[in-house]
Amino acid sequence: MNLLVLGPQGSGKGTQAARLSEDHSIPHVSTGEMFRAAIAAGTGLGRRVEPILASGDLVPDDLTVSLIRERLSEPDAGKGFVLDGFPRNLAQAEGLDAMLAEIDRELDAVLFFDLSDEIAVERLRGRAEDEGRDDDTPEAIARRLEIYHEQTEPVVERYRTTGKLVPLHAERSIEAVAVEIAEALELLDEEAVA
Repeated sequence: MNLLVLGPQGSGKGTQAARLSEDHSIPHVSTGEMFRAAIAAGTGLGRRVEPILASGDLVPDDLTVSLIRERLSEPDAGKGFVLDGFPRNLAQAEGLDAMLAEIDRELDAVLFFDLSDEIAVERLRGRAEDEGRDDDTPEAIARRLEIYHEQTEPVVERYRTTGKLVPLHAERSIEAVAVEIAEALELLDEEAVA
């Protein structure tokens, strides 16, 4: 099962992606986590992306696509993956689709976590306090939401035209959203078998 999660920051997509990863024994491929791990380890990649992430901007597409390609080639991704944090613009979506075609993979579903800006900001401020996330400053939050509306919303519409987009009510509880996802994936499985 090859899944992509899309939605604004704070929509719960990372939480649900981690659950899907565990439930289906497929890796949660989070570009944000991979970048934060590289920063914490002080790698060359980490040094390149740290100032980019701190400003709330996006890491260059070629760097991110090659990182994802490398991760999807690992043995644990053979049965599928949950991709989180990428693509965030149309060029990235095209790059991702081309890369997936090159490695003979395709997305089974695109889970879209629909959430208002007000709730997203409230959740992100809470996350910054709870987790001490340096990249969740009010300025960076505002910048990321601005980028989301300008660049990522068109990606949502692009995948809507493929028939693979699954809209979710992300303002609800973690459990309620998990149930909605499970029901949607069950429907997809039934359609695939039919």
